[in-house]
Amino acid sequence: MPKPRALAALVPLLLLTACGTEGGAGAGSGTLSPDLPVTGTHWRIDAVTADGSRSAAPRGARLDFGENGRAEGNSGCNHFGATVAAHGDTLTVTPREITQIGCPEDQERFEKALLKVFGGPLKGTIADDRFTLASADGRDSVEMSNELGAPLRGTTWKVDGLLAGDTAASLPAGSEAKARFVIGEGGRVTGNLGCNNFSASARVEGTTLRIEGPAATTRMMCTSPQMRLETKLYELLDGPLTYRLDHRTLTLTDSTGEGLTATAEKPAGR
Repeated sequence: MPKPRALAALVPLLLLTACGTEGGAGAGSGTLSPDLPVTGTHWRIDAVTADGSRSAAPRGARLDFGENGRAEGNSGCNHFGATVAAHGDTLTVTPREITQIGCPEDQERFEKALLKVFGGPLKGTIADDRFTLASADGRDSVEMSNELGAPLRGTTWKVDGLLAGDTAASLPAGSEAKARFVIGEGGRVTGNLGCNNFSASARVEGTTLRIEGPAATTRMMCTSPQMRLETKLYELLDGPLTYRLDHRTLTLTDSTGEGLTATAEKPAGR
């Protein structure tokens, strides 16, 4: 019978039309705006604009979006966390926590600007590998770019913090520049302990990095902060360490909870 068939076809059409206009932005809105696809993404923070003043980000500044509305990041000095709720192209950010590591003055200024901007409702724009969050008036924004994860082996890891159980601490003032290492494919770990270069045998077994020390080092004399860091790292990088790799952050801890955090250095030209 034609009439029932016509009604049967009309009902789903009406349902689709109703769904398409629900929550629309006014006259002419025929579809729902999809939420920003940020869950599971990782971004390098390139710059922050606060009250119209733009500041370039320090190395290591990043923002990662996890599951269940959780965001975690690093200002280039301190780690911070927040909850986020996406509705269309708007993210509503509620800051939650931040570590209290002391920062050099320029990093502290950037961190204050970032934390000022990264809160409340922000309009998000994703284009190619770029992501921008901006306030309604456009005077505040966070500029980011997509960054791939770093592999454990072959990456230059820059040491940026020390761990003692659940407590994170900054490196001794004046020692922040040199400490880094590379876990090679050939069974060795090499790098710099903050003053001297070092080399040791290393094996990866599951989530364990087994360093067969003590490491061989050069014998230069350096400043007191560099030597304090070197002594700490020399002791740590001797024996089995549990590693956790989170995109571009590496954490190494020994059986007592002592350890370090390190961030993958940017490739040349980035």
